[in-house]
Amino acid sequence: MRVPQFMVGFGPTVLSRTRGETEYGIKAVPLGGYIRIVGMIPPAEEGESKRATRMRSFIAEVRGQAQDDVLPTDADRVFWKKPWWQRVIVMFAGPFHNLVLAVVFFAIVLTAVGTSVLSTQIRTVPACVLPAGAATAGAEDPCAVPITAAGEECTAGAEGCALPQRSPAAEAGLRPGDTIVAIGGTPVEPTDYSSWTTVQDAIRSSPGEPLDLVIERDGERRELTVTPIANTVYTEAGSDETTTAGYLGISPLGTLARQDVADVPGYFGMIVTNSVQRLVEIPEKIPQLFRAAFLGEERDVNGPIGVVGVGRISGEAFALEQLSGMEKLSFFLSLLASVNLVLFLFNLLPIYPLDGGHIAGALYEKARATVARLRGRPDPGPFDIARLMPVAYAVAGLFLALSLLLVVADLVNPITLG
Repeated sequence: MRVPQFMVGFGPTVLSRTRGETEYGIKAVPLGGYIRIVGMIPPAEEGESKRATRMRSFIAEVRGQAQDDVLPTDADRVFWKKPWWQRVIVMFAGPFHNLVLAVVFFAIVLTAVGTSVLSTQIRTVPACVLPAGAATAGAEDPCAVPITAAGEECTAGAEGCALPQRSPAAEAGLRPGDTIVAIGGTPVEPTDYSSWTTVQDAIRSSPGEPLDLVIERDGERRELTVTPIANTVYTEAGSDETTTAGYLGISPLGTLARQDVADVPGYFGMIVTNSVQRLVEIPEKIPQLFRAAFLGEERDVNGPIGVVGVGRISGEAFALEQLSGMEKLSFFLSLLASVNLVLFLFNLLPIYPLDGGHIAGALYEKARATVARLRGRPDPGPFDIARLMPVAYAVAGLFLALSLLLVVADLVNPITLG
């Protein structure tokens, strides 16, 4: 396929040089890049209706612009004439590049620099149990203030009013600095990226049930039995949603730790799963984003964030004196990896004009040809992607509107590390 342009950025050309048949250059707006392949849109089909309508005129104009790049010498080097599988390879190459970069950056962070993990070393052991959202959580000594089961402050002696229950961890003798090395008979590596999740899941799934712990204290290992109680807890950090689960009363110590090479696939799989979930959640989070941008509602820390917000959080992270140089390097590389991973997933959405839309069109063309062959009918030919141009403009408009909304929200009501 002939490629007349290979450009970094968008907008006016700042610098370019032609080598062979391709112009390589840098554009003024550094928000991506593109290559231009000749013949992305096939010419009009024989027998296509000539009746003038606004939509047909628009499609014909787009088709004509695409044909302007095609030279008589291009022959079979136009995109639409290539076999479907070659077009899939070409359109998948860009997102695949993002995937490779994401894997490489995550692997470097995990095995060479170290990634921030919640270790199984205990940071704090609260003296008492407070339900999520308790009104007395900010009190000087919340354990000395009577509350209801829902966490509301009340008068001692009233029905359903009592001092908060002593935490199971404190009852069992756990102390800050203890390191959990096994829970429920399952050994855990203190600094493995998934160890705290293993500990947390075991505690949350065992309300009212004895749970065996092996801890390390001052270089010695000790066995303890604790019984988590049922308590109201947040479903995830930064969320207002709560659920009832087992509660022990310990919090983990965060640290920077390297992982084994064998941990890279599992870690990357976890990141991909979380990223897909976040992408799926974006449409339902847009109304809250709009209210946060224009109506002053508190911003959802688990909601979408734009390039301005990413830049702000990055600046805050690099300004923190308590972060070491290695921690800042880990943050930077993890951010690059995450951006590339999101670009990979986003560009594979089967929506035109994204790469995934072109791939979906090629696959549809192959499926259509296969069905025609099985029915003994002639090959219907290439899929006319020009018919999807109105959809492409609508999708581009939606993406632009979302980008502007994110910029406004990141400026007037930003998400911060605080």
